[in-house]
Amino acid sequence: MVASLRGVVAAIATPVTPERAPDRPRFLKLAKHLLANGCDALNVLGTTGEATSFSLGQRKDLMSFAARELPLGRMMAGTGAASLGDAIDLTRHAAALGFGAALVLPPFYYKGVAEDGVFAYVEAIVAATREPAIPLFLYHYPALSGVPYTPELVGRLIAAFPARVLGVKDSSGDLAYERLLAERHPGFSVYPANEATLLEGRGGKFAGCISATTNLNADLCARAWASGDAAALETATRIRKLFDGKPLVAGVKAALAHVHGDPAIAEPVPPLTRWTADAAAALGRDIDALRA
Repeated sequence: MVASLRGVVAAIATPVTPERAPDRPRFLKLAKHLLANGCDALNVLGTTGEATSFSLGQRKDLMSFAARELPLGRMMAGTGAASLGDAIDLTRHAAALGFGAALVLPPFYYKGVAEDGVFAYVEAIVAATREPAIPLFLYHYPALSGVPYTPELVGRLIAAFPARVLGVKDSSGDLAYERLLAERHPGFSVYPANEATLLEGRGGKFAGCISATTNLNADLCARAWASGDAAALETATRIRKLFDGKPLVAGVKAALAHVHGDPAIAEPVPPLTRWTADAAAALGRDIDALRA
């Protein structure tokens, strides 16, 4: 368990420049805001951070920038890639910089692959990052990756690499999956992607949550995690529900643009597209009403 990564973790969005590269000043401003307003830690370059839409060089550059400007003990870096070589390169980079952990997608281009193949992929990353070693968190998001970390595979990886494979972020929304892993593997850090689990998790079952919408409701989530404030969590989950059935990453960026008064934040990297002006305006009004 990486103690500094427990609790409320935002899957931080990545503002971009007109050239569609990470906008480092805007990223830093957002990161500092989140850390000062309820976030215990940040997941840099995850799905909400559009990691797989950036080049290897752009990802490494943003990681290096974060290492210079932010408390790395409170940062996990998304280092998964379709290519094993790229995943190793990114994970080595995160380790050398001193990130608290690396969040690793399974290889996601080929579908229907054998679990032995996914095991070999993680095994190779572990072997290539022994010195300096970095804790690895598995990123289970089969709706997008198409390749799951099944409970059986997670168990194999924990047994094989107990000092390195320390947790899982589950973005499947399958609470039964999350509970099963927590029950089977005491001390293994399970992070649901939905802040609605925080009251259940604060008793020790889960390590916290890693959520896209924590970009917008971290203060409320922090109150729920720290003191069991059910009313705060209810407002936080109502903010999250504003995105149900809608494009989440671009929606979070549209909401951040409204909250921070900075329209440039709303721009995603293709193939994602901005919310329409009317939809973004309605979202802003809804957030303001919930915050009133």
